[in-house]
Amino acid sequence: MAPGKPDGDGTASTTEAILESISDGVFTVDAGWRVTSFNRAAEKITGVRRADAVGRRCSDVFRSSLCGRECALGKTLKTGKPVISRSAYIINAAGDRIPVSLSTAVLRDASGRVIGGAETFRDLSEIEALRRELEGNVHVGDLSSRSPLMRRVLEVLPAVAASPSTVLILGETGTGKEVVARTIHSHSARSGGPFVAVNCGALPETLLESELFGYRAGAFTGAARDRPGRFALARGGTLFLDEIAEIPPAMQVKLLRVLQERTYEPLGSSREESTDARIVAATNRDPAQQVRRGLFREDLYYRINVVRIELPPLRRRKEDIPLLAGEFISRFNRLQGKQVTGIAPDSLPLLMAHDWPGNIRELENVIERAFILCSEGPIERRHLPEEIAGGEARAGAGGRMRSAHDILEAQTIRSALEQAGFNRLRAARELGIHKTTLFRKIKKLGIVLPDRDGRARDGT
Repeated sequence: MAPGKPDGDGTASTTEAILESISDGVFTVDAGWRVTSFNRAAEKITGVRRADAVGRRCSDVFRSSLCGRECALGKTLKTGKPVISRSAYIINAAGDRIPVSLSTAVLRDASGRVIGGAETFRDLSEIEALRRELEGNVHVGDLSSRSPLMRRVLEVLPAVAASPSTVLILGETGTGKEVVARTIHSHSARSGGPFVAVNCGALPETLLESELFGYRAGAFTGAARDRPGRFALARGGTLFLDEIAEIPPAMQVKLLRVLQERTYEPLGSSREESTDARIVAATNRDPAQQVRRGLFREDLYYRINVVRIELPPLRRRKEDIPLLAGEFISRFNRLQGKQVTGIAPDSLPLLMAHDWPGNIRELENVIERAFILCSEGPIERRHLPEEIAGGEARAGAGGRMRSAHDILEAQTIRSALEQAGFNRLRAARELGIHKTTLFRKIKKLGIVLPDRDGRARDGT
């Protein structure tokens, strides 16, 4: 009887049927490290026939990055502790390098005596292929993206930077509005000047006024000397007004005057000062809706809404998750002196499946947290927070990996459809696929389309 095989022909045949039907490779070894069982998926992944594997030493069958001193199964048999979802690679019979995620366990007989070990391994080639697909991206300064939605933003940034016009950046919290503002500044003729940022929503009205316009000595109790405001500090450069929709109505009037006349009065002064600072404003609210509700001045809205940039949330640009995660890993490696190599292939689907309500900032925080637990090698599932890592427990692991590819493909198709005004023929051309292939993918991925597909607009 093979080690670990239950007694009773019925139970044994059922167990064998299950092992033969799953997509993960499974093999067992005895106390002498000879392979005692080798399922169909193991044959497929390694390219080694069962008849050629059973009876041979494990190290003669597998050529893995974890063979020798790093053998995961060896550590399990030594410590009695299982290894779960460890990233590695094997060399198959054809000489190809196959990325895998493996788990190990001890095999015991009915009396509890250790008689060998078992190892499962999952082929992650599809995830690695997906990672390679994502390597092509567009760069503008510190910004990079592969998302069609972000590409539209990046394509206009050089022209926006070259213009002196006021810019309004819209986007949810954590989408990178200040990064875009800094990129506009660094690519403009004002790049040699200062970039001054102020969070308008974090300051009360009285303090906000003195922060923006400065004050003269004696303007109020405690004002012992003159202090320049942000408009003065940003002279010759760019003033970034974050969360501009939070400015109180009285301050909106004063800000409008500065934008119209390019002059202002510091607190406690009767003399006007001029400013040449370029204004870049940002908000996570819908300013047009704020205007309709009477919370934001219409004239100020039109004054700042000269050039408008809308940043998509991370859930609509999931193509960029591996790219962004890689950038954060590189940065934290430099800051903390660590050698984290990237995201483990079986962890990437978990990141792809998450909705990211906190957007890029949330992803950055997740990577920073992982660095606390991981000092070298890849970031694995155990390094991720429960709300992300727990996803695999709620769904089959194979289905979760499959969904990562589907999520990315659906996102790419939706973006192409939006760019094409939901004209499916144009979207298919943009994607470089036949229209019937696009229709099939739309149906397979459950993409919901508007009733009107945009053909009437182009006559296509």
